Amino acid sequence: MGIQEIILIILFAGALFYVGRIIYRSLNSKNGCASNCNKCAADFSKIKIPTPKN
Repeated sequence: MGIQEIILIILFAGALFYVGRIIYRSLNSKNGCASNCNKCAADFSKIKIPTPKN
């Protein structure tokens, strides 16, 4: 086994770890959204929604 094959195996294992970590984090999300984009982390509790006047 040459040095090129060893480097290729290390890079492939690193890529598998990276993709596996992304999948694991998306499946085990504790928020309502599993995409981990932080758009859902906004706090809208202090915003007053206007009610329509009839």
